[in-house]
Amino acid sequence: MSNSTARFTLDPAFTVGEVDPRLFGSFVEHLGRCVYTGIFEPGHPAADAAGLRTDVLGLVRELGVTALRYPGGNFVSGYRWEDSVGPAEDRPRRLDLAWHSTETNRFGLAEYIAFLRAVGPQAEPMMAVNLGTRGVAEALELQEYANHPAGTALADLRAAHGDKDPYGIRLWCLGNEMDGPWQTGHKTAAEYGRLAAETARAMRQLDPDVELVACGSSSQAMPTFASWEATVLEETYDLVDYISLHAYYEPEDGDLDSFLASAVDMESFIDNVVATCDHVGARLKSKKRIKLSFDEWNVWYTSRWEAHAQAHDPADWPEAPRLLEDNYSVLDAVVFGSLLIALLRHADRVTVACLAQLVNVIAPIMTEPGGPAWRQTTFFPFAQASRHGRGRVLDVRVDSPTYDTRRFGPTDLLHATAVRADDGTVTVFAVNRDRADALPLEVALTGLGLTTVVEHSVLADADPDARNTLADPERVAPHPAEGTTLTDGVLGAVLEPLSWNVIRLA
Repeated sequence: MSNSTARFTLDPAFTVGEVDPRLFGSFVEHLGRCVYTGIFEPGHPAADAAGLRTDVLGLVRELGVTALRYPGGNFVSGYRWEDSVGPAEDRPRRLDLAWHSTETNRFGLAEYIAFLRAVGPQAEPMMAVNLGTRGVAEALELQEYANHPAGTALADLRAAHGDKDPYGIRLWCLGNEMDGPWQTGHKTAAEYGRLAAETARAMRQLDPDVELVACGSSSQAMPTFASWEATVLEETYDLVDYISLHAYYEPEDGDLDSFLASAVDMESFIDNVVATCDHVGARLKSKKRIKLSFDEWNVWYTSRWEAHAQAHDPADWPEAPRLLEDNYSVLDAVVFGSLLIALLRHADRVTVACLAQLVNVIAPIMTEPGGPAWRQTTFFPFAQASRHGRGRVLDVRVDSPTYDTRRFGPTDLLHATAVRADDGTVTVFAVNRDRADALPLEVALTGLGLTTVVEHSVLADADPDARNTLADPERVAPHPAEGTTLTDGVLGAVLEPLSWNVIRLA
């Protein structure tokens, strides 16, 4: 691989768009230990009176998450909202077909809202309705129970359950991954598009200001990809605000070079969905622009889950089993950071994104029942992007040495973006995909009035497989870089091999 310099120019006249705070959302599903012994564990030494783990709450605040999608995921396609309200001891136990588990419903709708309030005002609800086994009527019931002030049976029921004030849920997902044959109540694009349109129309009758997300394809690899979006949007274009995208990445056949270039796929996925949305809009002669909700994304070793699922005893329906508890390496965190860069680079159209998931399940935060909570390697890029990635995204066109990948052909070693905050400071986010060599970087700064390197933080390690574990929870953390300079309007830095970099300039 080459040691030649990577370059780009930053100019405030050339921007992508404003970062929506919802870009730093996450996802809480009733899956494995995300809820039970994750965010909610009555009896834990750190639990508050509501059973929420205060050690986890502290980490969630540090992570900086905003919109929190709930209660699924695949779980939502069998979800009965009325099971999740009222006195916890009276709630029914149900079989969850999605994850072959038993759901106790001890944590429900009120507990979810209480969790958001405990996280802080930046945490916004993003509620999914069940369009797998249910439909328009149940979506309206849930919306009325959650949001109507008072004076109807369902609003008064919420008050009787202890919540006089409405929950004020603005953002709603119309089902989950309805294109997927694994989904309970899976539908064709025409079937789903019609149901989504009916549900959206009804929900807008109750409240014209709701924001609605239609299901897009569960991945770009789906055989119905793009035709699904087109069919669904032809039915729903004027009724919804967003269409969803989901993508997970893992190394295939040990191909680490292609894995490091996963964001190439993510950016093409975004571009292809934008093109599809705009094509439908053009055909409908609409001036409206559909926004994108990338409401599931992460590094996920799905092949391990598939092997586990095949070996599972069909007669066993455990409560909160250990599922999808991937332990992330430095290599995974660098890819993860690159995915964040991809989202920021498309901030003009991607205005909601949800890291799947928040705790224990393919998550940046891990816990032990009765024990500690700790940060995975992926925690750090997300927390830094959420803190410093607010403002306007500057248009970054890199001139980078390349390397060859099996899946994507020649690929830039540098993946980068930059965000200019309201106070004029700029943060550069950059990944060096070179596993062997450092990458010199030069950034020409035009018209930005920047004179100082405030910080250059690096996540990298001599051992790319290093990870944080229960036994060694602080093995990996970002460290300061040496020798980064800003002279005569040119930023000079050396990016360590296989690294995630945050360079703050003032």
